[in-house]
Amino acid sequence: MNRRRWLLSVLGAISAFLLFSVPGALIPGAAANQRQEIHRLAALMQWKAGTIVADVGAGDGSFSFVAAEKVGPAGRVYATEIDTDKLKQIRTEVLKRKLANMIVVEGAVDDTKLPTECCDAIYLRHVYHHLTQPVEFDRNLVRSLKPGARLAIIDFPANENLPPVEGVPKNRGGHGIPEQIVVDELTSAGLQVEKMVSDWSQNDYCVLFVKRGS
Repeated sequence: MNRRRWLLSVLGAISAFLLFSVPGALIPGAAANQRQEIHRLAALMQWKAGTIVADVGAGDGSFSFVAAEKVGPAGRVYATEIDTDKLKQIRTEVLKRKLANMIVVEGAVDDTKLPTECCDAIYLRHVYHHLTQPVEFDRNLVRSLKPGARLAIIDFPANENLPPVEGVPKNRGGHGIPEQIVVDELTSAGLQVEKMVSDWSQNDYCVLFVKRGS
């Protein structure tokens, strides 16, 4: 075997390994750092095969698709979004991939629109600071969690240099939201803080809450 054929053989083997062995490698739109973050979130929230997860404010769905792979065929991922174009994009991709474990839900500004007590885990990434009706929305987040389930809020501190978010409460202090306000609002809704990670990624923090069983 000459050197050229040997190199082609090695490159082919590497490509096959990446294709079939690396989690999320088949997921277009999910960058390596996104896959790494969702795997870290899964460990923090104790996902396993069969876990039912909701990605509230899913955007283009890139995190939702990684989550669907993570929980496996026995699990389920609800991808909620209020933007009609993004909803269409996610639904098209779900059909294209023939994913039976992913459900797309059109949310509202004051409601997740998720079934009651449907989820073992819910997360909001860079979404909470956009909520214009946090009291009502938080009530529905809690409603959507099973007893003992967890909620993760990934967000960043308020930044006055970023464009303001229209319609949010004035106590946000800029584009973003102080970590303590997230804690205050969701504990008032009935959740308990389980863990706070101030250095989640870049400028983000992550607050993990739990819904105690009644």
